Amino acid sequence: MKYAKVELTPPTPADIPQIRSGIAKLIQSARSGAWKQTTVREAWLNTLVTIEVLCWFYVGECIGKRNIVGYDV
Repeated sequence: MKYAKVELTPPTPADIPQIRSGIAKLIQSARSGAWKQTTVREAWLNTLVTIEVLCWFYVGECIGKRNIVGYDV
């Protein structure tokens, strides 16, 4: 439970410089081609995280629509 409080809190104003530097590092690594040095294990884990995020998005959409298929118009 101690991790839930840390992970689910919104960023504070003190976190903004870290967020900006993280985005800058991401852009720099994309420009320099550092993503080509990713191991198969890291690529697999990135794929699984992406699938998890998409599944949670889909679950949230179903909850928001209160229906599995389509919107009630």
